[in-house]
Amino acid sequence: MLRGLCMGAADVVPGVSGGTIALLLGIYDRLIDSVRNGSRSLGLLLRGDLRGSLTRARSVEWAFLLPLLIGVAVAVTALAGPIEAGLANHPESMAGLFLGLVLASILIARRIPDSWTTGGVGLMAAVAVALFVALDWQAGPVADPSAPALFVSGMVAICAMILPGISGAFLLLMLGMYSHVLGAVDDRMLGDLALFGLGAVTGLALFSTLLGRLLDRHHDLVLAALIGLMVGSLRVLWPWPNGVGVIERDSTEVVSGASLDWPTASEMPVPLLLAVAAMVVVLGLDSLARRRS
Repeated sequence: MLRGLCMGAADVVPGVSGGTIALLLGIYDRLIDSVRNGSRSLGLLLRGDLRGSLTRARSVEWAFLLPLLIGVAVAVTALAGPIEAGLANHPESMAGLFLGLVLASILIARRIPDSWTTGGVGLMAAVAVALFVALDWQAGPVADPSAPALFVSGMVAICAMILPGISGAFLLLMLGMYSHVLGAVDDRMLGDLALFGLGAVTGLALFSTLLGRLLDRHHDLVLAALIGLMVGSLRVLWPWPNGVGVIERDSTEVVSGASLDWPTASEMPVPLLLAVAAMVVVLGLDSLARRRS
């Protein structure tokens, strides 16, 4: 549940990914495997194969998955407001803090692949550059999205749960759907939330199966690509000029978090100190955990 709390806290921040936290905490493969088996069980049930569905459901690590999901839900509910307020009131400082956390995560994650090959390094670099460039694109807010748009947005946003470096909140920001989804949650727009949730379930089922197969067959290369996503996502967390990108709920203006600028001398100290402090804490905890193990 504590791991789920960490993942949920990350998922509410545009630019930070719950998948990054799962990879950092060493539960990534177990999460993908459990989600994949659960998706297969649901697929068998929808086809009328009750016995096959129950058999596949027994392969899910329920004692691991359910507390994790409860932790995610609790964190999203409890922390969304404070974190959103921090992003709105202190965007550069919050971006510096998250930048340090993700930098430390990258340094830790580099040890996860069993071995680094030239191909793995090249793939990591290519993915990082591609994401860095792609994050420059951003759409304006969509005031009244159609049903297909809500469904597709749910499919896209759920990638944050299983892809390190990809933030569901920022993907919604890029699609122009962030403001509407926040409003749907606050105003209990059940129809819109149902379409979004159906898309999320569909995307999770399809993508977890694909990613699980790739991990089985090309484990180290897939991990190298995932680390590349983490590196590329640093563009969103660069504190200047705007901090992490956020759309104000009642505003029609997009505040881009992917634009880059160099700070003045007076703007630099606080975000920089927070980034360094976050790195020191995370790397220190990792070092302590490795010594004890």
